[in-house]
Amino acid sequence: MSTPVAAARRTPERHGRITTLPDPRLPSWGPVRRARVAAFVLWGNLICQMGIILSGGAVRLTASGLGCSSWPHCEPGQFTPELTLEAGIHPFVEFGNRSLTGVLSVFAVAVLLVAWRWLGHKGTGFRRLALVPLIGTALQAGIGAFVVWLDLHPGIVSPHFLISPVLVALSTVLLVRLYDGDGRIRLAVPRAALSAFVPLAVLGFVVLVLGTLVTGTGPHSGDAGEVTRIDIDPVLISRIHAVSVYAFCTVLAVLLVILHRARARREAIGAAWWLVALTLAQGVIGYIQYFTGLPELIVFLHLLGAAVFAAGIAWVGARLVTWQEPQAAPTGDTSAEAGTRAAHRGTEAR
Repeated sequence: MSTPVAAARRTPERHGRITTLPDPRLPSWGPVRRARVAAFVLWGNLICQMGIILSGGAVRLTASGLGCSSWPHCEPGQFTPELTLEAGIHPFVEFGNRSLTGVLSVFAVAVLLVAWRWLGHKGTGFRRLALVPLIGTALQAGIGAFVVWLDLHPGIVSPHFLISPVLVALSTVLLVRLYDGDGRIRLAVPRAALSAFVPLAVLGFVVLVLGTLVTGTGPHSGDAGEVTRIDIDPVLISRIHAVSVYAFCTVLAVLLVILHRARARREAIGAAWWLVALTLAQGVIGYIQYFTGLPELIVFLHLLGAAVFAAGIAWVGARLVTWQEPQAAPTGDTSAEAGTRAAHRGTEAR
């Protein structure tokens, strides 16, 4: 891997909105190929981070959580599953989820390599963030082993799920950062918007936590046998979950008012409105699954919504800041005009 000093000696080359560093080990790879590979790797990482939520949900909804009784082998002395009349498809569903973890690991390693070889000019923060998918995937694999060993105890299943939305959110920031500038991070909206976003992000995580508690009290335990469930009234925890969503929507509305009144950058306003649409869609799906008795397909769609919801929150947060260099004042501006422009650039990046 290239060091920060070595990266600083190379001049970034642009293709579209992506800049990459020349690679002396791959002299035939120009900026077009490097940019395409970098985009493929970071998009692939984000999609796989979302996909692992869905594959884990498929394991739970098909009662395949103990389809493989051992870890990392499916059965003692047998790495891959075998089709039997008694087990049916359950071992294959569980093993498929484990296999996707392997694919995700490949993308996580690729993210790290791309960040250090071609994107070192984006700064130390970007390179550190590029470590997160690999660390998180390794952590998830270890927790997955305990999930099997502890027979799907909700006390370990819930954290196993909650790590994934966090990884989705951080992977979204990486992707936004890929297409943004290469300068130092700076606020691109009024500071009041950032003050509203912090509780919004906290409430978003609370919504996800309460959602896992609702699932932990419901009928989808992950296995057809006797599995420990969370001893909370399902109706009560569902109502608390709904209240947290209402609180989230209230703060999101406040953020939108702040952005519109300040005529903030269109990227931030657009991301916030997309989050409104995602939240409303997720709420509709949530009510449908509640009043229809939690059918598997609707619950699966709600899991998909949770993954996109986490990405949407991170997208909004990443659009409140920018890594683009401030534009120089046009020639002919008076000093007063230039000062006014400089003051506005701290809050707007149009």
